[in-house]
Amino acid sequence: MNLSALLFSAGVNTVVCVVCFSLYSVFRKQPSLVDVYFSQNLSHVRLKRYDPFCRFVPSPSWIVKAWETSDEEITSIGGLDALVFVRTIVFSLRVFSIASIMCIFVVLPLNYFGQEVEHTQFFRAESLDHFTIDNVKEGSEWLWVHCLTLYIITCAACILLYVEFKNITAMRLGYITSCASNPSYFTILVRGIPRSPEESYSDSVTKFFTNYYAPSYLSHQILYRAGSVQKLATDSEKMYMILKSSSMKQHCESRLFRCGLCGISSPFTMLSPDPEIQKGKSGFDSELRKKECGAALVFFKTRYAAFVASQGLQSANPMLWTTDPAPEPEDMYWSNICVPYQHLWIRKIAMHVASVCFVIFFLVPVSLTQGLVHLGKLQKTFPSLRGPLRRRYIVQLVTGYLPSVVLVLFSYLVPPIMMFFSTMECSISRSGRKKSACYKIMYFMIWNVFFAQTISGSVIDGWGAIGHLSENLKDMPTLLATAIPATATFFITYVITSGWVTLATELMQPAGLLYNFVYRTFLKNKDSSYGNVNFPYHTELPRILLLGLLGFTFSILAPLILPALIIYFGLAYFVYRNQILNVYSTQYQTGGLYWLLVHNVTIFSLVLMQLIALTVFGLKESTVASSSTVPLIICTLLFNQYCRQRFHPVFLSNPAQVLVDMDRQDEESGKMKEIHQKVTSAYCQFNGTSFKLGDPVPPNPNVDGEIPGLQPTSEDDIKPAPRPTLRSHHTSFEIEDFEIEELHKPK
Repeated sequence: MNLSALLFSAGVNTVVCVVCFSLYSVFRKQPSLVDVYFSQNLSHVRLKRYDPFCRFVPSPSWIVKAWETSDEEITSIGGLDALVFVRTIVFSLRVFSIASIMCIFVVLPLNYFGQEVEHTQFFRAESLDHFTIDNVKEGSEWLWVHCLTLYIITCAACILLYVEFKNITAMRLGYITSCASNPSYFTILVRGIPRSPEESYSDSVTKFFTNYYAPSYLSHQILYRAGSVQKLATDSEKMYMILKSSSMKQHCESRLFRCGLCGISSPFTMLSPDPEIQKGKSGFDSELRKKECGAALVFFKTRYAAFVASQGLQSANPMLWTTDPAPEPEDMYWSNICVPYQHLWIRKIAMHVASVCFVIFFLVPVSLTQGLVHLGKLQKTFPSLRGPLRRRYIVQLVTGYLPSVVLVLFSYLVPPIMMFFSTMECSISRSGRKKSACYKIMYFMIWNVFFAQTISGSVIDGWGAIGHLSENLKDMPTLLATAIPATATFFITYVITSGWVTLATELMQPAGLLYNFVYRTFLKNKDSSYGNVNFPYHTELPRILLLGLLGFTFSILAPLILPALIIYFGLAYFVYRNQILNVYSTQYQTGGLYWLLVHNVTIFSLVLMQLIALTVFGLKESTVASSSTVPLIICTLLFNQYCRQRFHPVFLSNPAQVLVDMDRQDEESGKMKEIHQKVTSAYCQFNGTSFKLGDPVPPNPNVDGEIPGLQPTSEDDIKPAPRPTLRSHHTSFEIEDFEIEELHKPK
């Protein structure tokens, strides 16, 4: 590929981004699209001023708003996970800014003039290989500059990574102490409860924990197979409506649907001692016991007692009475909890095998994209391709733009499949399921988008590479060292396409636009809302980390990738902050656990960069540069080990010291009894028994059965308001032509 093809790809993607950004600044002002672009903090909209001309003129006000928002506001709105995501972008932007200064102004000229060859008079017709380290002649004395640049990039990355790790660890501790009344601190999840023919699971739990944890045990809540119990609860409603007398209807109806499933006594205890009614009650309880699963939520009197119980081995048989810290009530993934604990290891092995098979299947589109990149070499092998591809602009389109587009389109299949695999692994929390999918997608991208692309490119260069590699696996570093600079052109266009255009797509929210269009145009429903959408960490974070890996790997090998990355991370900073503020809601979070993935991938990227540079220096016969790289690898690994010892444990479990201090404060202030009441009623397994974030709020009886709504100032201001939802924060601010007002969450 030559420079003109790269510029063509950059030009096409730039036009797409400018058009999408301009359309977004117009669409966000339209009253009919407020539900799409302000769904995170929208309860109702009142038109403050009406200016038809301004509504259709693009403006950068959303960029200013994203810039002015502080990290504290980001944390209060999106949680600690959102701040970790933003800090990852800031970290990448700082590191690659330093790398760009060194590589563009120092390394790039050395690569371009590395050999005494006559360059073309037309700069745009230059091959991109002239800008890579391949153009440096063997035994060059200037390779020490590349090694020095490698040291500067590594030191800058480690220093910035340490600072971010230290700050996020402090934020993690602040997050733990700020949620002092969090029910999950007092709760553990018990699975593998042994079945007994004489007693129910509930009796077994009571007997076990009163025997071994008598001073700290508070109560428990047995879990049920969701589908069966939901049907059973519906059947009990019908039975109760037949048995109860009309005089008791008003007294008992409000407690009908609880049925004792959430730690509350059964409504049948409120009935008269009619034999038929008591017979119905005993029959219901008998059926209910049959639907119990071997899992329970156990509540303790103190946080420290729950912590100790969740960390210890409860039985001589590790498959029985297994304990884990309970997720937060909104974070519980109920459908996975009742899967027998003995089956979990089988499911995990099966999902790992399925993931490997999916990776192998994905090699087909990877080979297709590399075939388009190396079109000239394929034309020599297949002469029939020369006819249709004679025109230069078609070749530029096929080689400079189409390969990365094909790979991006195929990549859209990955997140839902990996999310399905993570669900089948039976994670007990929604955040854990998303975090597991995030790790799977990250591994998938590192292998398929980076290594497989590189190896397939070398195979196209020399069709016998696979056979040679199978004969001697020790040639893998050499293969990567020779193939990675050769595939630099593809990865530069991949950064432009996968980075720039996906940001524009993220900003435009095409799914929300389609949803809004269908409901308003075909279903004639103008009051429908797109709903609360959680931030897609499992798709966005792996993309950012993958582009960071490409930046580290190609920084000294092909410095032209760095300007594209700087533009991407600069745009990503504003786009994602805007989306966190306006679009995505926060119903659950991991408390900053995504930073562990960021740290691990960054260290892996640094070591990979150093290993490839070491091999390249060896191939270039530079003994000084290659020998100087070895201490850098050792120091990077030692730095990683220090961070794992210093910071990682805080993310893996809550410190006992912090938990004991919170227990003492609550006991001294007399709040512990109130907290116990909230803890035992916080977890509800079935819909309709409690409210969760995002669930519709029922009418408030204190306001005569009416929900507070829009107070129009004129007929032009009227817009029906959707029903408010429970959210984790309250804000009131102005946007362009609208004023957003939040309704207060009912007590």
